[in-house]
Amino acid sequence: MKILKRIGLVIVALILLLLIVALFVPRDFSVEKEIVINRPQQEVFAYVKNISNQNKFSVWNMADPNMKQEQRGTDGTVGFVLYWNGNDDVGEGEQEIKKIENGRIDTELRFKRPMESTANAFMATAPADANTTKVTWGMYGTSSYPMNFMNLFCGSIIGKDLDKGLHNLKDVMEKK
Repeated sequence: MKILKRIGLVIVALILLLLIVALFVPRDFSVEKEIVINRPQQEVFAYVKNISNQNKFSVWNMADPNMKQEQRGTDGTVGFVLYWNGNDDVGEGEQEIKKIENGRIDTELRFKRPMESTANAFMATAPADANTTKVTWGMYGTSSYPMNFMNLFCGSIIGKDLDKGLHNLKDVMEKK
């Protein structure tokens, strides 16, 4: 019985520690990764502004080959929405194009499962020279307390996936 009491106290102490740490963790998060692709900027931007093309390079989209998707609107234009519902790795949600301007596309991600939240993402393209393009992929948002504790790991977890997705994009674009 004493051991169960000690285990319970340790669990309560860990939860309290996490809640206290979360008080001091910023609620805002921002992650960006970039890569240079050996293709002209106009060609790269024409490809990335179509959200459905993420199925060919995004780590998240590729995590569930049986994921169900529905589209509303015209892909590559403001207002387009891509809904997804997949396995536990992918979850459920939708991505809406909010703004397209000067080689940049801004989207809003509305997650429904595994937990409800909203974040923003963007892909920006800029010519590195006449035949190469620098692509920056970023995600940013605000986490509520105590979920903001996860912001401590956000950069490494999301950053790794963005980086892998950019390398996949580079492979796709340079094989054209």
